[in-house]
Amino acid sequence: MKIRQAIPLSVVWCVILLFSGLKNAGAQSFLKTEGKRIVNEKGENVLLRGMGFGGWMVQEGYMLGLNNEGQQFKIRERVKDLIGEDKTKLFYKAWRANHTRKADIKAMKDWGFNSVRLPMHFNLYTLPVDQEPVPGQNTWLEQGFAMTDSLLAWCKEYQLYLILDLHAAPGGQGNDLNISDRDPQKPSLWDSEANQQKTVALWRKLAERYANEPWVGAYDVINEPNWGFEDLENDKNGLKEQKNVGLRKLMVEITKAIREVDQKHMLIIEGNGWGNNYNGIFPLWDNNMVLSFHKYWAFNDQASVGGMEKARTEQNVPVWLGETGENSNVWFTEAIRLFEKNNIGWAWWPLKKLGHNNPLQVKSNPEYDAVLKYWNGDGPKPSAAIAEKGLMRLSEDLKIEHNIFHADVVDAMFRQPFSSETKPFKANVIKPGAILAAADYDLGVNGQAYFDQDTADYHVSTQKTTIGNRGRTYRNDGVDIRKNGAREQGCFVSDTEAGEWLQYTINVQEAGVYCLNLGVAAKDSKGNVSILRNGKTIVANKNIPQTGGLALFKPLLLKGIRLTKGIQKLKVYINTGGFNFSSIRFEK
Repeated sequence: MKIRQAIPLSVVWCVILLFSGLKNAGAQSFLKTEGKRIVNEKGENVLLRGMGFGGWMVQEGYMLGLNNEGQQFKIRERVKDLIGEDKTKLFYKAWRANHTRKADIKAMKDWGFNSVRLPMHFNLYTLPVDQEPVPGQNTWLEQGFAMTDSLLAWCKEYQLYLILDLHAAPGGQGNDLNISDRDPQKPSLWDSEANQQKTVALWRKLAERYANEPWVGAYDVINEPNWGFEDLENDKNGLKEQKNVGLRKLMVEITKAIREVDQKHMLIIEGNGWGNNYNGIFPLWDNNMVLSFHKYWAFNDQASVGGMEKARTEQNVPVWLGETGENSNVWFTEAIRLFEKNNIGWAWWPLKKLGHNNPLQVKSNPEYDAVLKYWNGDGPKPSAAIAEKGLMRLSEDLKIEHNIFHADVVDAMFRQPFSSETKPFKANVIKPGAILAAADYDLGVNGQAYFDQDTADYHVSTQKTTIGNRGRTYRNDGVDIRKNGAREQGCFVSDTEAGEWLQYTINVQEAGVYCLNLGVAAKDSKGNVSILRNGKTIVANKNIPQTGGLALFKPLLLKGIRLTKGIQKLKVYINTGGFNFSSIRFEK
């Protein structure tokens, strides 16, 4: 016979409260607008810090090193010309499988991001209008939805909001052809009622599928429309457009279709002229909308957000910097500091590509370099075998574990906007024989970790070419860094100018008097440097010898440098520039 023991009522209530708390802890709230803020359902301000996944569903030529005809359909034609239709399909299957994976989302979470902007290509979700078996009907394709579902599952796991962005609309939404993979030989989005109705139907389908997904942060309904509705001949990108009748009409229709199946998600709209021309768009027609602006290559002063602030105040809605980037770390830090001071969330562009100014850099390979030379008109047509090897290796190297991670970019986005502290770029453990690479100066803002005269691209504001890192390699600060050719030593600091300097945090293992060998290259002997340790000059006005050319590095010997044991800071100050600088070798 079993004896039943009574459970105290207090224990029962504790169990009930525990499970209730676990249930509530797992609940996720939808984002919504509250006046000029984006908030969660608790009313807490949410500042979106995101990254756009450009290149996954919509390739753009510049991300692949192409100089012209960068629409995805053109790229696909070029691939097919080299390796045939069957292997082209395998290439794109590998591309889409490897470009964006769970590991990318985990990394973004670890770095500090809280959102992802997914640039969608309509043709992964539905057929183009001219391929529909029955005109006017919509054939739905599983591939795009499956890719989105996978991304959403990863975002849920790591608690990042997913923003759906229709980047390539049916027919294409502008005359900047690469953005939307537009074929100018076919009717555009604005020339075709069928394309517009397919766009509306696609958004209704997406909203129906994701209506109950709170980790879907918002629907960004049309990316960067750029179309001259009133004067297409003289204003093809819609920068001067005053009425924007066609754009407003379509966005209202999209909103109506979404709201038939989804009342909760925020809608993000973009103006004409690449997102910034809102003439004729107001007043707004929905009570849960966000205005998106895009910003590139302009000054990061308060005046540069004046238009956003004005629209936010007049319409009493949040604004969001839906796309920006493609610049230097200095520009990134300035921009994020400015946006967040004004409670404006942001999404950078893109997460990865061939190129150094993103968190992740996709590596090229010799066979793909041969393909690029042919495509860019600089070399012969490679064989099918070489092209296939290069393209498939490129698709494999899309995986994050094969990418080059640029810690300096992430540091510039998350730490440097709010801190003047410097940190070592590498451990820089110094003992006799140690070599410190010149390009491994400290992490930090310009004027604290280094000082460079030309730090970012502001050509939209200045109408002048400004470059930042002239060598466009290794790091993304203003410091000019170039590759060292076939040499194994890597990179060197180039294009030095008077007044520039580089700081290195070093960890000296053995105190003593050292000789420092600076690797330098110069055409003449006009260059001049000083060395400082912990802010005090220890070598003053040392002339750089002529070495026979800017590619020929020779040692500049600096004797009698006393270093204490432990952490200290060395600064190489450039009194007179014009030379290249590769390394410092420490000899005791």
